[in-house]
Amino acid sequence: MLARLFFLFLFSFSTLGFSQTPSKDFILLKRGSNQKSQIRFYPGEMITYKSKKLGYFITDKIERLDNDFIFLTENIISPNDIEAIEIRQKDKRNRTLRNLTALFLGSGVLLFSVETINSIYQDEEFEIDSGVATLSAVLVGTGLALVPLRYKTFKNQGDNRIQIIIMRMD
Repeated sequence: MLARLFFLFLFSFSTLGFSQTPSKDFILLKRGSNQKSQIRFYPGEMITYKSKKLGYFITDKIERLDNDFIFLTENIISPNDIEAIEIRQKDKRNRTLRNLTALFLGSGVLLFSVETINSIYQDEEFEIDSGVATLSAVLVGTGLALVPLRYKTFKNQGDNRIQIIIMRMD
């Protein structure tokens, strides 16, 4: 009796491993053949896109994907009808640029602050060395110059392609 219960228990857990897993469908934004610049959007995520028909950006939630269409909460759209997709939060390269911006801005402000505090503490008057002021200005300027270099949109043209990848077993 105990052996039968154990066998039933083991059988029920072994069938869970072979049951159908949830789909891993996604939208792939592909820039040439470089895998590092590929961006994925999964069902349930928010996507901000610009339609060729409307001409302005719309934010909507991806409900599900089909071979030819993207089903959103408020719309159904084909990848060919999408002109651009906003990728500020999704692109990994933006994190690197954001970190570099913070590094340059922070180091410039820190250098300026340390020189100011050091001059007040040692000389008891506010005086900044011209070399330190120039270097901190260059660091802050470099940080500010990096701000507009972030990737904002993925344009659906040229080598850039929007693909729907269906990974379910029917």
